[in-house]
Amino acid sequence: MESTQEMAGSLLKTSSMSIKTKLLHQMGVSLYNTSHGFHEEEIKKTLQQFPGGSIDLQKKDDGIGILTLNNPSKKNAFSGAMILQLLEKVTELENWTEGKGLIVHGAKNTFSSGSDLNAVKALGTPEDGMALCMFMQNILTRFMRLPLISVALIQGWALGGGAEFLTACDFRLMTRESEIRFVHKEMGIIPSWGGATRLVKIIGSRQALKVLSGALKLDSQKALKLGMVEAVLESSSETECLEEAQEWLKQFTEGPPEVIRALKTCISASRELGLEEALQTERDLLGTVWGGPANLEAIARKGKFCK
Repeated sequence: MESTQEMAGSLLKTSSMSIKTKLLHQMGVSLYNTSHGFHEEEIKKTLQQFPGGSIDLQKKDDGIGILTLNNPSKKNAFSGAMILQLLEKVTELENWTEGKGLIVHGAKNTFSSGSDLNAVKALGTPEDGMALCMFMQNILTRFMRLPLISVALIQGWALGGGAEFLTACDFRLMTRESEIRFVHKEMGIIPSWGGATRLVKIIGSRQALKVLSGALKLDSQKALKLGMVEAVLESSSETECLEEAQEWLKQFTEGPPEVIRALKTCISASRELGLEEALQTERDLLGTVWGGPANLEAIARKGKFCK
């Protein structure tokens, strides 16, 4: 009878390399390149002209990362420098093989008020807007594909680009006093960081149209009713909220990193690929954990999981 290691080896040998390239090795791959008229180095030079704030990353020993949007004097609005730092942090997270989960929050009890208006005013032409759109869609798509279970911790305002960012997370938690609002219509534009597309996936097209066209103010109870958030937290202080969010996330990140990361990648495949390709990716991912240490240990324990 074939051993578990031999079965895993057989599965890997029969895997479609094109599918594995799409999902298993997609980290660092962007949606847009020069063939789309996107010139990354040019937009980077422009964004460097707008300093202020920072994106801070703490990687903990338990495999949970804390990503902090830190520009409190401007309600954590994204400066050009912060956007560039976000790209750096996403790249760092792509290479964090011990990671299992990630919490995104803003400093000083505010998530993010969106884009720094100084940068917005300077990027006034349609070409500038398209370049920034492609740059941010690239970053947030890579963020969404991270093999980490991500949670947005929403305190205070999440407006405009801040509201778009939280749609790139797997889950969202709010405090009682917080508010989500897509204010783009009032600015004479539409979401440009992928927020509209992701919002439809989260709450459906009818509700997304209401939220965007009405520039609706979503308090914690409205957001919970819409299915926009998973829960409303009991805490209100920045420190206590972060602790509560970590406890909430831990129920999904307990276990070996390779298993949690494979599960997240499997879900990403089902979200992005057609049925056959998603099934094949699930097969490929199984080959990375079947017969692995966690699997063999569980078999050795002869655990019964249906008590």
